[in-house]
Amino acid sequence: MKIAVIGTGYVGLVSGTCFAEVGHEVVGCDIDETKIARLNEMDIPIYEPGLEPLIARNARAGRLTFTTDIPDAVRRSDIIFIAVGTPMSPSGEADLQYVFEAARTIGKHMDGYKIVVTKSTVPVGTSRVIADILRQHAGTRGIPFDVASNPEFLREGSAVRDCLEMERAVIGATSERAARIVAELHKPFRAKLVITSLESAEMIKYASNAFLATKISFINSIANLCEKLGADVVDVARGMGMDSRIGPKFLQAGIGYGGSCFPKDTKALLHLSKQAGAPFDMLESVIRVNEAQRFRVLDKLEVALETLRDKRIAVLGLTFKPNTNDLREAPSLDLIPRLVEMGAKVRAYDAIAVDEARFRLPGAVAFFRDPYEAIEGCDGCLILTEWTEVAELDWKRAKGLMAQPVVVDGRNCLDPAAMTEAGFRYYSIGRSDALPKAQAVGI
Repeated sequence: MKIAVIGTGYVGLVSGTCFAEVGHEVVGCDIDETKIARLNEMDIPIYEPGLEPLIARNARAGRLTFTTDIPDAVRRSDIIFIAVGTPMSPSGEADLQYVFEAARTIGKHMDGYKIVVTKSTVPVGTSRVIADILRQHAGTRGIPFDVASNPEFLREGSAVRDCLEMERAVIGATSERAARIVAELHKPFRAKLVITSLESAEMIKYASNAFLATKISFINSIANLCEKLGADVVDVARGMGMDSRIGPKFLQAGIGYGGSCFPKDTKALLHLSKQAGAPFDMLESVIRVNEAQRFRVLDKLEVALETLRDKRIAVLGLTFKPNTNDLREAPSLDLIPRLVEMGAKVRAYDAIAVDEARFRLPGAVAFFRDPYEAIEGCDGCLILTEWTEVAELDWKRAKGLMAQPVVVDGRNCLDPAAMTEAGFRYYSIGRSDALPKAQAVGI
């Protein structure tokens, strides 16, 4: 089929490329002329493992093109995906101006039956508003259309695999015909299909992210309690995760969630619940726990060094998770400015995102692409992203470079016993170095 994807950000670029990979003719559209020019030169604006060669292969095959001429793309396509950004507004609700502008453009330039699919994460009821907008423009000209909701469930760092081998495809639509056609698009991905109403499809996305965020805040609260009572949160999480009703995923204690989805979507759902008059106290607690959790590592660092004023601190990892250059809602954006305010001299390392970070962090921060250079002469080291380059660092070598052997591991990516043996004063989240590791016993 001929597909237009409006929005060449993270979701639109990955989704459009994967549709092209399974044989569809895809045009990626954007009003950002610079971004489209870069894409046409195969200069990919985001870092996502496996994406660049996939784009190049499908562009060479003629299945994937990029344009700023959205009206032409609308006319030439059978299915149009809206994959523009829905940033968080100051009130916490999703800002839908780009979604509605895309809908107006589609409505004005449709010249035959189209299926307009919302891929952006939007509040419940948005697809109905999109249908109204299309009706105001295309409907007055007698042009038929259907609207569908097809939320994405991509994880940054593994998005290509998540798309090509997706677990499920959620499809809400205004007609059985549209649902059937969108479902057909997903057959090559061998996904389980969930066919439902527009409203339920939109809610599934928000509810899924809110639940995963809840698991993260829950295990971090357990970790804080473990520190008080002498338990080891890694063992606790492993024991919990063996229960099939709970599962092990998203039970890794640390400094909380960040990124483009969880912070924005939890706050948008909370705002939606207040608008609907259905209080969501649990979600308020999830957000509050997450916002406080990231600052615990600074408390540990300050206790270890007594003061942070004039101390040289290496911060290893700036992105919210490894294998991405995404800094949106990354803990580093809160913690590094606070370190600077406390008088610390920050030396920051990241495997990918140094260039992006220079524009987001205070000018006093020194940036490094080599972790050993960042660590040299430091009084303390703070781990914020569990990059492989950090987890597999030669810590004996690192100790010889540091002024004081203090490491605060905000991601629990290092072994406490090994760090202690290497001569470090090592602090992590919810673990006690003095306790032996419990071993799971099979009976």
